[in-house]
Amino acid sequence: MADQQNIAQVARKEWMGLLARAPEEALMALWSKFEAQPSFDWLRSPEVGGVMVRGRTGGTGAPFNLGEMTVTRCSLALKDGTVGHGYVQGRSRRKAEAAALIDALMQTEAAGDIRAQVIGPLSQQMQAAKTARAAKAAATKVEFFTMVRGED
Repeated sequence: MADQQNIAQVARKEWMGLLARAPEEALMALWSKFEAQPSFDWLRSPEVGGVMVRGRTGGTGAPFNLGEMTVTRCSLALKDGTVGHGYVQGRSRRKAEAAALIDALMQTEAAGDIRAQVIGPLSQQMQAAKTARAAKAAATKVEFFTMVRGED
């Protein structure tokens, strides 16, 4: 039972992270194609705020405050009582609402449809963009080498 909860938590963390990082245009384009737009009640309407982003030197060193980032959050409940939360980068209230609706629907029987029509394609788009950025960066890589001088 505990293993199933851990698996569900990991899966939810992954889709919520994907929704938080996704470009708004890509998310909204995929979400607008989803036929079943459910009705809901707000638990917390979208609100904009800031969070402190922390970093670690070298990824493992002592934590330090890197700076602030703007986020928008909201919470809603579907008519069946399923609760969804949306935390997204930036100031987009509609992106936060879409993220919260998707989060809620991913906890219902509609999860398969949402995964096929929104989460999967969004993940593929973001991976393709990441691969393109990596290829562009690799093209500018300079190889340095050292020559030994003065030896015969």
